[in-house]
Amino acid sequence: MAMEGNKITMKIFIVNTGSESKKYALYQNGDRLFFAHFEKENDKFIATLTDKTAERRTLLPQEYENSIEYAVSELLSRKFISAENEISAVGLRIVAPGSYFLENKMIDGEYLKKLEIAKEQAPLHINPMLEELNSLSRVLPGASVVGVSDSLFHISMPDRARFYGISKNTAENLDIFRFGYHGISFESIISKAKIIFGDELPQRIIICHLGGGSSIAAIKDGKSIDTSMGFTPLEGIVMANRVGDIDAGAVIYLSKKLGYDANKLENYLNTQCGLLGLSGKSNDVKELLEMEKNGDEDTRLALEVMVYKIKKYIGSYFAALNGADILIFSGTIGERASIIRSRVCRDMEALGIVIDNERNNSTISADGFIHHETNSPVKIAVVTTDEMGQIAKEVAAVL
Repeated sequence: MAMEGNKITMKIFIVNTGSESKKYALYQNGDRLFFAHFEKENDKFIATLTDKTAERRTLLPQEYENSIEYAVSELLSRKFISAENEISAVGLRIVAPGSYFLENKMIDGEYLKKLEIAKEQAPLHINPMLEELNSLSRVLPGASVVGVSDSLFHISMPDRARFYGISKNTAENLDIFRFGYHGISFESIISKAKIIFGDELPQRIIICHLGGGSSIAAIKDGKSIDTSMGFTPLEGIVMANRVGDIDAGAVIYLSKKLGYDANKLENYLNTQCGLLGLSGKSNDVKELLEMEKNGDEDTRLALEVMVYKIKKYIGSYFAALNGADILIFSGTIGERASIIRSRVCRDMEALGIVIDNERNNSTISADGFIHHETNSPVKIAVVTTDEMGQIAKEVAAVL
């Protein structure tokens, strides 16, 4: 922390490693100064760098691999910091199964040991976080790092939603519960919804966070009562590369027939299934929609399965909530793909869900209502998520 006049200045560097991209941001006293989004696009490495305006750059593979170093060098060259030690703290989104991670806390030696142990349960999600931590220790060696739980928001889930149908003793001894994820995103959406609705936050909310990884949550009185992801982010709807819900018996059969050990099977279910596996061509909804236009039946099937799974979860959460006051779409797909929102809401009039096509088609990457004013008892809205800003808030609270 530093002083500017009589005011304490806190600069927080945010690290958010997702399934399809890496994001970084710098916040000063709650205001975002800089944002960097690193992603792979058509076999190219792309960085979108934003302060007052956005700039897209094509990167070399090694620049993408050293993305933290690249982002910090941009902060220095743009004079948001004059030296690395101006960064007060780092906030890192933590996606990890285990009760230990249901809390926002400073990352210390004990925390790192717990992550190493949890790596056995979800290596494909935890290994990238450990790599980011190694990079942070090299690029920002003096900075305190706060682990911000992606599951904390779901700590309010009742036991009936947390437990699997395995032995209670086994569940408690091995810490196998439905932890849920995307909690940082859901928290930010609820915060924005409070502003949109004033003090009258709807009692029953269903949120569809749709992106490379997707999950759906049932919210009652601002608290999570159920969510589609479980012990790991593998459970739930069909995603970009992840299988989503699958019969445990089918998993055992796959292992036997393909000859996969646990590690190979986990990699298969996380990286070769979902939209990619069903279509055999792409995990990108935008690309799949274009292929579907040209008559590709496999891409049509992939999109239909994804939409159907989303509709099923919405219906089940109507039952869990005894109705719904509002259905919210968020995440990259939920915010940008009006055609997917339209397909999800199609033939759901019996639940009181009727979309307004004109409002829906004109609401892209923006907050707004898209329900039919007279025919839809349930409100439908797009609310853009702000995971990075929410992480910054959580870090400031810990500090």
